[in-house]
Amino acid sequence: MIKQGKPAQNGQAKLTFSVPVDQAPGGLSVVGDFNDWDPYAHPMQVKKDTYELTVTVPADRPICFRYLADGGVWFDDVDADYHDEHGGHIKPVAQSAEADEEPLAVSA
Repeated sequence: MIKQGKPAQNGQAKLTFSVPVDQAPGGLSVVGDFNDWDPYAHPMQVKKDTYELTVTVPADRPICFRYLADGGVWFDDVDADYHDEHGGHIKPVAQSAEADEEPLAVSA
């Protein structure tokens, strides 16, 4: 699961990643373009039965990421906006926030 925070005045936004522990026993990291694909930069912490990690990223740029489990097993988050051969992608948080504020179209 991915939770996006609202963009702050400094142009940053928080992303919270969470994965049930039973999907990746032994440890899990979030690896992506926001941390130069460094598998040691963002290990997830266990909170109850869930791995969780919150990172701060630029709100105006898209994010590409994957999860890396113990033993070198890579997998993607089904909640990403879209997937390709590089992993899951999240639209810029600023763009997502603007979309949430757009009025709904009314058809006649």
